[in-house]
Amino acid sequence: MKALYLENTPIAYYIDDTANKDWIVFLHAAFVNSDMFIKQYDYFKGKYNLLAIDILGHGKSLNAKKIDSIEKMADWINLIFIKHNISAAHFVGVSLGSVFIQDFANKYEEKVLSIACFGGYDINNFDIKRQKANSKGQMKMILKAMFSIKWFAKDNKKISAYTEQAKEEFYKLNIQFRKKSFMYLANLGKLVNRFSSKKRSYAILIGCGEYDIPMELQIVKEWSAKENCKCAVIQGAGHCCNMDNPQEFNSVLDNFWQELY
Repeated sequence: MKALYLENTPIAYYIDDTANKDWIVFLHAAFVNSDMFIKQYDYFKGKYNLLAIDILGHGKSLNAKKIDSIEKMADWINLIFIKHNISAAHFVGVSLGSVFIQDFANKYEEKVLSIACFGGYDINNFDIKRQKANSKGQMKMILKAMFSIKWFAKDNKKISAYTEQAKEEFYKLNIQFRKKSFMYLANLGKLVNRFSSKKRSYAILIGCGEYDIPMELQIVKEWSAKENCKCAVIQGAGHCCNMDNPQEFNSVLDNFWQELY
């Protein structure tokens, strides 16, 4: 994957355009970076063109100005599309990444072939009570991070991954996260319930790991039923199910896209 920067923005992204086929766009979870998808890159290389983006404040997307905000992520992704002549793509988001792929789909629907959201929620129809409960848990974790990113990462890996290998991989990525980048996540709520739900013109897959928190499993069940769409519960996996069980995760995505053609 070639590492590139989007001009006049803080955004770093990675491309493999050697397949000369449809594109896949990967958006990672909070506190880590695009490296969480390494096993997906290996699997889909040659089958699809690949684009992975470091969300603002994560990975190498760090050189932000005061005017830069995560609210601009969809527009930045669109600029990458324009730069590389990408007319449309399949999108894969895990946790935080699923928020941004939905926001992009809200704004640039004609450029979306499908979206696959894992460990996420419907940003156009999210229950405020659940949002508050989720925020309380996040605040406790953030307080730990203010003392030590390593302390934060040690606790975070336990709720973000299930297998020991994935926990350690997640931890190594998490300790690279900078404390000051928390400020970018403060505007995340502005992307929630901003657009009304409507019938989608593209395919959607919703999933999570079988050992994700009970609230997430319930959200996935309710959301997929409402959308009348594909649903996948990845076995032997937690929140970042692509890291816990990449074999099943990759197979689920592969089958999902194959069925579209």
